[in-house]
Amino acid sequence: MTLNVSPSAADSALDAFLLRTVMTGAMALPMLIFYAIGTLGPFLVADLGVAPGWLGYLTMSAFGFAALLSLWAGPLVNRLGSRRALALLFLVATLAYGLIAVAPTFGGVVLAVAVCGIAQALSNPATNLLIAERVPPQKKAAVVGVKQAGVQVAALFAGLVLPGIAQQFGWRAALLLLVPLGLLLALGAPRIAPKVAAGKPASSGLTRPSRMLALLMAIQLCAGVVLSAYITFLGVFATRQGMSSVVAGGLVAVFGVMGILARVVLTPIGGRMRDESWLLLLLLVLAACAIGVTAQATPERHWMLWTGTIGVGLTAVATNAIAMSMLLRDRAFGAPATSAGLLSVGFFGGFAFGPPSFGALSVGPWGFAGAWAALIGVLALGVLLALWLAWVRHSFNRGGEEPSRAVGVK
Repeated sequence: MTLNVSPSAADSALDAFLLRTVMTGAMALPMLIFYAIGTLGPFLVADLGVAPGWLGYLTMSAFGFAALLSLWAGPLVNRLGSRRALALLFLVATLAYGLIAVAPTFGGVVLAVAVCGIAQALSNPATNLLIAERVPPQKKAAVVGVKQAGVQVAALFAGLVLPGIAQQFGWRAALLLLVPLGLLLALGAPRIAPKVAAGKPASSGLTRPSRMLALLMAIQLCAGVVLSAYITFLGVFATRQGMSSVVAGGLVAVFGVMGILARVVLTPIGGRMRDESWLLLLLLVLAACAIGVTAQATPERHWMLWTGTIGVGLTAVATNAIAMSMLLRDRAFGAPATSAGLLSVGFFGGFAFGPPSFGALSVGPWGFAGAWAALIGVLALGVLLALWLAWVRHSFNRGGEEPSRAVGVK
């Protein structure tokens, strides 16, 4: 799709603030359900009468659906335009939280959580298209860092606010709090997007990623597996080490703060590098070390939980923002909305696969120790993929590569 507006800075400081606020909200609101599952996990287990390992199916419900829808999310956003795509995103997320809060059974909650997957699939393509439309090239990496930090704003909110409300009024009341916030964003978001005419009709065909994009998708799949499993079961693991649910929620809040810091600081640094693949590799190595520290926590060594959580927040969390910045910086990965949708297939696929797999391993013969070790193995695979990506990008810069193209039936 050819944009009908040229990228430009916001007209005023207020415009710039509103633009960043809406993009942050577009990333935070759909992802908040993920962190809510982590912080409210003990309340959900007690109220719905399920085993802790079942929490993984809630995450799988949302992100499995999001991964599937992300195959077509980019072309759909191109067709809708950023204004209508943002409005749809916020309305769907608001509907999802209302349904989750009133669902009477675990099965109903699983189905309601899946509705969040629609908003999650739209979030990156819609915000990347908005950046392409409104942000000049020299500021794109910094703005991507800010909007991707919205995911960690969700973690901060979930860790600091939701457990206290759930303890006083129940977990359903905590989630109902998000409904008026979603409606407010749905009403205000379209006002900051340019009035661009609709693009060409969305195609039912699939876009085949280039080799570089496919490798970046695989790296993000590894990161998604680790991040989703880590946060989904961090609260349960912490309470088994003697932490209260409220203090365990503080772990998620700290994770959110570290993630915001990492994304805002590291994304512009990556944008100044010749090849961000090496930064991805380093962050995955450090994340593996942080998970190793988490695995050593005991009731007498809670400091290892805090240290490990800080470490994962400062490393693995930043990889998605850096990957999204790579898409906007290098058009060899594809068009902004389409490539963002495909990258989300990998990331959300990891989010869907990680928690149920971790949950199954944690109740097996090796317990949590085996599950943590498996996450370290996934990160090791991500390191190898980052090395491969660095080699492919080096070869591309010397020669060239086939661009991504659509396949399938129109």
